[in-house]
Amino acid sequence: MAERRIRITAGSVSAEAELKESATARAIWDALPLSIPAQTWGDEIYFSIPVKIQLEAPRETVDTGDLGYWPPGSAFCIFFGPTPASQGDEIRPASPVNVFGHIVGDPVAFKKVRSGTAVRLERV
Repeated sequence: MAERRIRITAGSVSAEAELKESATARAIWDALPLSIPAQTWGDEIYFSIPVKIQLEAPRETVDTGDLGYWPPGSAFCIFFGPTPASQGDEIRPASPVNVFGHIVGDPVAFKKVRSGTAVRLERV
């Protein structure tokens, strides 16, 4: 897969992200563009997307700026800090996710985004 980048826009916050080489990344790329209201859970934004993928190299903890796909909720997740499930400084999703990409730049800007804000995902 050639390098694939997406733009994530939520209210006044906008960032690009690079997608990895994986079945999850390909399925999400193929579903774009999307615009869906966000939900927040600690320092995570997530929202259900019309993609159904099983666990693929699942991760129980992630890094700041990681993009994850959470199969139980068919959810696109943006991680930028601890969640209610985190212990200490780790970033822990509600359950394992497929990490399929990473924010380019400072993901902490997403702290400004509130539940209900429309998140637009588009190819760059």
